[in-house]
Amino acid sequence: MYKQPSLSLLVVEDSNEDFEAFRRIVNEVGTMDLSIVRCHDGDDALEHLQQRQAVPQPPLPDVIVLDLNLPGTDGREVIAEVKQNDKLKTIPIVVLTTSSNPKDVEACYRFGANSYMLKSMDIRLFKASIQQFLDFWFKATVLPSSNQESRP
Repeated sequence: MYKQPSLSLLVVEDSNEDFEAFRRIVNEVGTMDLSIVRCHDGDDALEHLQQRQAVPQPPLPDVIVLDLNLPGTDGREVIAEVKQNDKLKTIPIVVLTTSSNPKDVEACYRFGANSYMLKSMDIRLFKASIQQFLDFWFKATVLPSSNQESRP
């Protein structure tokens, strides 16, 4: 029987509460083998991704979930740097933020974000949006194979 390889998600989130809510919901609604790695800020995320480029194990993440307003290097800068790097630019980036400012939305897409999601204060709506996120990116979508080359 074919076993789907483990999928990986890099979550860049400075808020412990927001990260724990996201992780808890993913564990509740997710039906796939999904590993979650957390970075607390943009600098940490860029360093993490650069280290993953250099060694085959552990592999690069399949999808990056990125908060927009981070200390240090913010989400916009992270998107721009990832999308300019030939080894990283195919990794989908999903912005997950509280900002509904049209300028933020436009800037993220201009820099190369693949999706822009709003954090809902209503837990039912947030749970539903995380379920849709998981279904789309890990069930309905074929992810770039370059992220899976180093998997057993």
